[in-house]
Amino acid sequence: MVAHSPEKRRTGLVLDPVFERHETGWGHPESPQRLSELRKRLEADGLTAACIIIPPTPADRESLLAVHTESYLRRLEQACRAGEKFIDTPDSAICPESWQIALLAAGSVIEAAELVARGELDNAFCAVRPPGHHAERDLSMGFCLLNNIALAARHLTGRHGFERVAILDWDVHHGNGTQHIFEEDPAVFFVSLHQSPQTLYPGTGFASERGLGAGLGTVLNIPLEPGTADEQYLEAFEKTALAAIEKFAPQFLLISAGFDAHRNDPLAGLSLTNRAFERMSLSAIELARRVCGGRVVTVLEGGYDLQALADCVSFHIRALLGAAEGPDR
Repeated sequence: MVAHSPEKRRTGLVLDPVFERHETGWGHPESPQRLSELRKRLEADGLTAACIIIPPTPADRESLLAVHTESYLRRLEQACRAGEKFIDTPDSAICPESWQIALLAAGSVIEAAELVARGELDNAFCAVRPPGHHAERDLSMGFCLLNNIALAARHLTGRHGFERVAILDWDVHHGNGTQHIFEEDPAVFFVSLHQSPQTLYPGTGFASERGLGAGLGTVLNIPLEPGTADEQYLEAFEKTALAAIEKFAPQFLLISAGFDAHRNDPLAGLSLTNRAFERMSLSAIELARRVCGGRVVTVLEGGYDLQALADCVSFHIRALLGAAEGPDR
């Protein structure tokens, strides 16, 4: 059970069975079971009750068009309603309900960011699917339909006028969609640690990719070789990624929290343990406390070993709540 303390924060949680209705088909790694098992674990650990539940909220068209093209949105909606099995690539499986579920995933992340921006919550974790960071403006990729975290970032810089928002992406796969959406935008700093693009999908995220035009210098890619384990990863995470974010001094931190760099994950080749994810959670939340008043919203991306996913997310939420003990450093 979660330990309560005087420093316990107001942590929002998006976690609802509706996201399990996005059916991806037999054998697909991005399965509804990812969330059904996670819900059971968080309830058993007392974390669902310790958080403030954010009801699923659909994204409106205006918000969607701040990131995605009208032609893509129409194409995605029509493909779902027509009962197509996938959109753009067989990886991006869909079912008739996927359009509505994707709207709820995107809108719920926007709502979480809104509540934190208004000071009604201190931080939030969004356990939504389908994931989002591979989705481009006009193209689905890698299980992702709408770019949930990009939509939240655009909401913050648009409606709320934040001048500096940082997106930290620790999914094992490079967040190509998020990078491309913001690579010319100096208001959004995108930092990604991921397995080398020479060895893993989607083949982007080289260190030489640093942004374009007015956004030059606001992209930081940290590719890591297969087999990278805790010590080397954490050094890059703390001394390069977090240090760069601190220098940028964001007013809000968003995290694409994929847990597929875990050594037990079936889809990639990094070798992190639970301990690494625990330290990453604590370090990133502490950074947010120092530089942006603790304003942080984290969004589930990958993570396909169910046990590792449940273990890491359970600790991650305890860290957001301020109820986690740090691993030995």
